[in-house]
Amino acid sequence: MVAQIDRTFMRARPAKLWPRMLAYSLFEGRPLTTRGRWINPLVMGGHRLWRALPVKRPVTNPIFILGLGRSGTTILGTILALHRDVGYLNEPKALWNAAFPDDDVIGSYSRGPGRFRMGAADASPARVRALHGSYRAYLRLARASRIVDKYPELIFRTPLLDAAFPGARKILLLRNGNDVCQSIDTWSRRHGRGRDDWWGHAGRKWNLMLGELIEPDPFFAPARRFLHGDVPPLDKAAVEWIVTMREAARIIAAAPPDTLVLRYEELTRSPGPTLRRVLDFCHLAPDETMLGYGQSILRQRPPYPRAPISGPLRPLFERTMDALGYGRETP
Repeated sequence: MVAQIDRTFMRARPAKLWPRMLAYSLFEGRPLTTRGRWINPLVMGGHRLWRALPVKRPVTNPIFILGLGRSGTTILGTILALHRDVGYLNEPKALWNAAFPDDDVIGSYSRGPGRFRMGAADASPARVRALHGSYRAYLRLARASRIVDKYPELIFRTPLLDAAFPGARKILLLRNGNDVCQSIDTWSRRHGRGRDDWWGHAGRKWNLMLGELIEPDPFFAPARRFLHGDVPPLDKAAVEWIVTMREAARIIAAAPPDTLVLRYEELTRSPGPTLRRVLDFCHLAPDETMLGYGQSILRQRPPYPRAPISGPLRPLFERTMDALGYGRETP
């Protein structure tokens, strides 16, 4: 499937084929695990051009989908892409890397330093102008009025989003960790290319996560020795789910009014009411075509069997499941 477009999407609103192909071809870039990476220099050149153009007015009220990959972020973004007012960008990490050279934790666009966390101090005027310039160019070419940016790792950068985009709306997606971990493991085995897989170029993402997010957190102290060994892929997925959900829990505890917390299970169990709540929260007009498409493609999935997470991690995983209200074995 190219650019998350299938026949159902095209039949529902053919005019939305153009914005998605535009985003896919000229704005989002290609990560390590995909083909067609020859286009990345063209994409980066485009972002330099957008950055050089005068921004007559900033992008207002963008919508960011946050969470962890394999938690329903893609399917929610694809549904919102069909809204008549929306221009949707699916993990536009090339766009972000053009403005923030240390943004790339995967190694798709840069082999220089990378990091997960960014705050208000990182929102320099030049970098903010670069983001607004690229978003504005995309909205203009896509003939849309609202940006939806699905980039899960931005969960670690919400202070930056607040500084760069006052008035932004954030949708934070949660999903049962048992299902997420096994979905990540399956995806990585299927799509990995040699040393480049879910964990970045030669394990770059894992190493950055270990050094920046896990080492300073005493929560991981009981498993620290295990985490510095040869960690199996499923356990790496469990660690990423734990550290991301701990960040989600901090956001939830702060109860910011600009953030809507959704569960993947809720989205698939009651798609119509849940999507209407999303539209209302984002101040998007009702769109029956989009709602019909969402209800036609969202399905409840059978839960995965119990994940065989290694002993040192199992208590930390279960504590995180409990904290988010999933329970230890809740599907």
